[in-house]
Amino acid sequence: MRSSKKGDRKRGNHPSGSFIQNLKMFSKGESKNIGRPPGDLVFTGEKRTEKVTIDLIEYDSDRFFEKEVKDVIKTLKGASTDTVTWININGLHDVELLGRIVEKIGIHPLVMEDIINTDQRPKVEVYDDYLFVVLRMLYYNANGKDIRNEQVSLLLCKDCLLTFQEYKGDVFEPIRDRIRKNKGRIRKMKADYLAYSLIDAVVDNYFSLLETAGDRIEAIEKELSEDPQERSLRSIHEMKRELILMRRSVWPLRDVVHALEREEGGLISPGTVVYLRDVYDHTVRVMDAVETYRDMVSGLLELYMSSISNRMNEIMKVLTIIATIFIPLTFIAGVYGMNFNPAESPLNMPELNWFWGYPFSLGLMLVSAFIMFMFFKKKRWI
Repeated sequence: MRSSKKGDRKRGNHPSGSFIQNLKMFSKGESKNIGRPPGDLVFTGEKRTEKVTIDLIEYDSDRFFEKEVKDVIKTLKGASTDTVTWININGLHDVELLGRIVEKIGIHPLVMEDIINTDQRPKVEVYDDYLFVVLRMLYYNANGKDIRNEQVSLLLCKDCLLTFQEYKGDVFEPIRDRIRKNKGRIRKMKADYLAYSLIDAVVDNYFSLLETAGDRIEAIEKELSEDPQERSLRSIHEMKRELILMRRSVWPLRDVVHALEREEGGLISPGTVVYLRDVYDHTVRVMDAVETYRDMVSGLLELYMSSISNRMNEIMKVLTIIATIFIPLTFIAGVYGMNFNPAESPLNMPELNWFWGYPFSLGLMLVSAFIMFMFFKKKRWI
């Protein structure tokens, strides 16, 4: 499978965090390659120590074989051309192992560099006898809250498909189950249909993420309408980051599927192109849903600010009314708090010697407060 590479390499986005964090992680991953020759293998993902596992599935319309293997090279050499061979490699941190695959199988060193560099954006590159596809697989972690953004690389040959994943665990189990139970047409088709099925599984999982996102947006909207809290603002920002992540994963994937539809090297059969058109339609629908949800989240942020502003206005209105009512009461109390001796002049506060002077001043305060309250109510200020 030795060939010359067509097209330029493109660098992608880091899986998690805010936009600024993505840029920092992107720069951090790229800095490892500064000054190195093209095709030099440097793993840019998280440091890991567990063993890389390799799963093999081999099948045709009548036969099925599945096991975990240790030697990819030996497995490929012994693979039958009458069957479809799917080799899935879980883990990209063993650079030495992947380097041997590069040397023995004949994968272009630049392709292997892109596989190990886990910051790639979705893309497709055409070679003489194989296709290289990069996807971003999004799914929720075990806690059901955080989204894991994993790079999946596909190498499609005539009768063989190699997939490279960062971690063990994916959204491909329904595909494996269809192969095991011989459901549908997958066992009757070639490796290109298997590649389509994996891409379709990745895209379909976006719909489940969008469904969860829609439920969360409805819950946040209800919370904002009833009792907006600071946690509501945090939830809005989390949703905004997740939708940005999905947009950056889906937007280039649409071009990838479109490029696969137009592939003229013979690795994609006309029968599979029909199904790729359906995947393209799904990516467009996902993109439309993501854009709609982004607009809704922006609206939620505006609703939150409006709710907080309205609540603050209500508080200020109540405080202003209370302060305004107490202004004449304070005036009356201030007048009768002046120390003018009535014995010196009959004009000096004669109410101090009046039997009903104190009840009169209190009544005057109550009457003043009642008149102002009725005035505010008539104006519909309260």
